[in-house]
Amino acid sequence: MIQKTIRIEVPVLTRVEGEGALELDIQNGKLQSLRLRIYEPPRLFEKLLEGRPYTEVPDIVARICGICPVAYQMSAAQAIENIFQLNPEPWVRAMRRLLYCGEWIESHALHIHLLALPDFLGFDSIIGMAEKYPDEVRRGLKLQQLGNRIIERIGGRSVHPVSVRAGGFTAAPKQEDMQTLRVNLEAALQDAEALLRWTCTLSLPNDEQSFTCVALHHPDEYPMNEGRIHSDSGLDIAIDQYPQHFHELQVPHSTALHSHLQGKPYLVGPLARINLNYEQLPDQIKKLLEQSGIHFPSKNMFHSIIARATEVYFAMLEAVRILQNYQLPLQSFAQTSPKAGVGVGCTEAPRGILWHRFELDAAGNVSNAIIIPPTSQNQARIEEDLKIALEKFGLDQDDDAIRKLGEALIRNYDPCISCATHFLTMKVQRT
Repeated sequence: MIQKTIRIEVPVLTRVEGEGALELDIQNGKLQSLRLRIYEPPRLFEKLLEGRPYTEVPDIVARICGICPVAYQMSAAQAIENIFQLNPEPWVRAMRRLLYCGEWIESHALHIHLLALPDFLGFDSIIGMAEKYPDEVRRGLKLQQLGNRIIERIGGRSVHPVSVRAGGFTAAPKQEDMQTLRVNLEAALQDAEALLRWTCTLSLPNDEQSFTCVALHHPDEYPMNEGRIHSDSGLDIAIDQYPQHFHELQVPHSTALHSHLQGKPYLVGPLARINLNYEQLPDQIKKLLEQSGIHFPSKNMFHSIIARATEVYFAMLEAVRILQNYQLPLQSFAQTSPKAGVGVGCTEAPRGILWHRFELDAAGNVSNAIIIPPTSQNQARIEEDLKIALEKFGLDQDDDAIRKLGEALIRNYDPCISCATHFLTMKVQRT
């Protein structure tokens, strides 16, 4: 038998947020090892928070991600309020949910149109895609801008918002500004519905796999800021029990930690959320999905793009609902004072659950911080998906075909690699 070694290198994986590498070792047509290498240096945000007063935490953690700053602020505010035993007022709770709607809309619209759709439609980038699908691209960018506008109205600016604080917001948006925002969102509801209908018609690979889904679950609403941590394998825990069930581990080929549940990889993000919370969606969305022939829960990872489009439509409807009842509050935040203690927060970032733990001293300064982002939680699942899908695809395929499929699989998770460091050069070695 003739044996040979082939090495494929792709210097950078395009259309993902951050940098990394994929390395494959193939011997006699069998996959011997697969490494999703994250080589960005750790950004040390947890250490940077030490010694800082709790009042500065929301502004600092917002800098972790330019796409999802709200998620970091929401989990941080929740953890601090957990220490202070402070429950947000109804107005604050509604505005945080509205702010999160804005982030889901802009983040999902960006990923669907700029990062994922070119893979499913056969283009290298959105530039080529826009020539054939100009109206669809314009619609996607319009939805993204609306999401940014929500963040800007509530947060003070669309990137790294500045109004979030423990206990609420530094100021309340003007009544007339929120009325204008509501009108703009109502006018775009048909665009969000059309996006969902379009993604349901895409010719997506049929890649059924067995994996565990993890997400927040709330009995009365589709989860964003609140809930218990559920899995489809029977897990049902309060958020402060996270460390007792989830285990982080270091792997030699990544500067980001992997995460396991009961010793196995698991999935967080839009597909996991909709799989676990389908009944919490509005009836009009469930009816649309049923008419389209798309059924949840789904074990086809490529249905993630439909899950994102579903959440865009949901977030638009939810934002309109909240804005219909908008009134200026007597005050936009509850007063807080320093207190020693340990608090946790967990909310649903666009990419999945984002868990924070802060320890404050008596002066209200951070003495310890732990931040577990969704992309690092998904890393082990991505590697597992790659192994299953590439072997099913056929490792005797040419290297370019393997590379394209590997990139598409990774992009399908919408990894935010810079957030995950506490992606893609690709190497394939054939023996």
